[in-house]
Amino acid sequence: MARPFSDDLRDRVVGAVTRDGLSCRAAAKRFGIGISTAIDWVRRFRETGS
Repeated sequence: MARPFSDDLRDRVVGAVTRDGLSCRAAAKRFGIGISTAIDWVRRFRETGS
């Protein structure tokens, strides 16, 4: 079973997209995660603020 990602990684990915202006695809590549994972995290952040 895969390990869950850390909250710190989630914060860094979301910050790279929202503050630094990276695309979800670029942030996923930078941090070594799946594109759909980055998209889901950013979508949830924009919808709920957390």
